[in-house]
Amino acid sequence: MITPAYLRKGDKIAIVSPARSITFEEVHPAIRFFGRHDLEVVLGSYVFNRQHQFAGTDEQRRRDFQHMLDDDKIKAVICSRGGYGTVRIIDKLDFTRFCAKPKWIVGYSDVTVLHAHIQRRFGIETLHAAMPVNIKDDQEDETLQTLVKALSGKRITYTYPKSPLSRTGTGEAELTGGNLSILYSLMGSASEINTDGKILFIEDVDEYLYHIDRMMMNLKRAGKLEKLKGLIVGGMSRMNDNSIPFGKTAGEIIADSVKEYSFPVCYDFPAGHQDPNLALIMGRKVKLTVDKEVEISFY
Repeated sequence: MITPAYLRKGDKIAIVSPARSITFEEVHPAIRFFGRHDLEVVLGSYVFNRQHQFAGTDEQRRRDFQHMLDDDKIKAVICSRGGYGTVRIIDKLDFTRFCAKPKWIVGYSDVTVLHAHIQRRFGIETLHAAMPVNIKDDQEDETLQTLVKALSGKRITYTYPKSPLSRTGTGEAELTGGNLSILYSLMGSASEINTDGKILFIEDVDEYLYHIDRMMMNLKRAGKLEKLKGLIVGGMSRMNDNSIPFGKTAGEIIADSVKEYSFPVCYDFPAGHQDPNLALIMGRKVKLTVDKEVEISFY
């Protein structure tokens, strides 16, 4: 995997909106945050546009993202928020100049489209981390500290308690994945993830439990689980159930999906649609150790 250049004081970073619309008021705290860390924010021309739920037309969102991919002065492209819409522009983006001079692409949720596409097609690392929509005035918590650490090249290691559902073991491999619903939606496309010999990270929000089961069965039937070196389950936040209960939690559904395999599995990792939302370097080699506690170390 290719690692983009780490950020230094005075570098320019871009904020663009490839999916859902956002307001200046929602982004302003992020501009101030990056400024406190000596980074200069450049806003996309259409970052605050609106067409129905989208941040402007497909062409406006594509043009903004393309401009920032091609501008050598921009060292990172931060997606303002998720929602839905990135998949509508992904096949219209030209990554030629980006591949020649890689830069960090940052975000989560709908930004999983970019993580999956760039990792699969170009072998370049990206950053699964908080976005401007999540940043509040004067916020300097663990979520944002890990974002800055990852962008500046500081080593990242996480240690946290083991869930009762966890399966012990150790795995070392490149990290792939992101939002489960997005990964499911990319199956059969040019952006479909390759999980062979990888450690998979998944998270989701506001889904019905039977949808989680459906998506895990899809990954299993497609051969995306059997060759894993490990599985990291992040936040499964605000899950929904039907009037007739499904009968299992999201964690139990996932555990049932991978019970026949032997790779280590951890649950409740603090990343995804939750607080904290710790930064994960997608495409980076990571060591997952599940023992008395869980340790995740990036190389």
